[in-house]
Amino acid sequence: MNTPLLPEHGGPDDGLPITHDFSTNANPLGPPPALLQAVLQADRSRYPDPQYRALRRLLGDEDLVLPTAGGAEGIRRLTLAAWLTGRREVWVPQPGFGDYALAAQALQMAVRPYAQPQDIRPTGVALVWICEPCNPTGTSSADWPALETLEALVVVDRAYEPLRLQGEAPPLPPGAWQLICPNKALGLTGIRAGYAIAPQADAVWAQAQSLAPSWVLSAEGVAMLTHSLDADTQAWLTESRVTLRGWVADQRRLLAGLDWQQHDSCTHFWLARPPRPDLLPRLRERGLRLRDATSFGLPGWVRVSAQAPAAQQALQLALIDIQGEDA
Repeated sequence: MNTPLLPEHGGPDDGLPITHDFSTNANPLGPPPALLQAVLQADRSRYPDPQYRALRRLLGDEDLVLPTAGGAEGIRRLTLAAWLTGRREVWVPQPGFGDYALAAQALQMAVRPYAQPQDIRPTGVALVWICEPCNPTGTSSADWPALETLEALVVVDRAYEPLRLQGEAPPLPPGAWQLICPNKALGLTGIRAGYAIAPQADAVWAQAQSLAPSWVLSAEGVAMLTHSLDADTQAWLTESRVTLRGWVADQRRLLAGLDWQQHDSCTHFWLARPPRPDLLPRLRERGLRLRDATSFGLPGWVRVSAQAPAAQQALQLALIDIQGEDA
């Protein structure tokens, strides 16, 4: 293979400066002030404990918590651990986060997309990715098949659980791994830090531990994860969800009034279809970025995240301006 497999993401690009970014799923209200202060005061003059023992005890069972350099690194490492333990088939949500499939394709593993939980039918021992709530749809499901009877390695990516605005978190499939990435909900996506929680100390756990690079977390990452469970941080998240519910309602009304189709979602991001295909580049020229959903297999659709009232006003004015140009 001479052509690298490169992911596509929302957020910054190499184009004109982005004034209002509707393409990112990061919490637009972040970061929490107290947590940010702790991150800024992190001791950069020395190495962290390479085993991160105090942090792992804080986050859960010390033996089963595996720090990762963010969700993307965790996805790559767990996929490689799955391959090293004999799995050659990977089931990924479609539409879904592209890194699941790319990590498998880089190892020449068979990728099996699924639209609904009942579509998952492994032909042998397999790796199954679940994103709950799902990116890019913002949807949630509790109707998972009995994957433990199929000897599947199940990993639930819970990056957006703290940004669930409607309903309750469904129970995890029995025996599932969890991948936790607080930086999105905390509005600190520039800090690459997260952690996986293994259900037991088995062969996959051992491989995932062995594959971790030394000092996988920086001092800032340790500080962010350490304070992510603080009472002040959790109270801030609760308040931010209240604000986001209002912003989501306002932005949905705005887009509906301009003839955009929109799917339901339990998060602050969702799929929408503009009334015409040329809006994205023209909005980008005006400093507004939306996430083209073509890479998710949804040409003509976009993923949008709720943003502050000033950003919504800028989006509305830009759309009206474009309509006026073409009148």
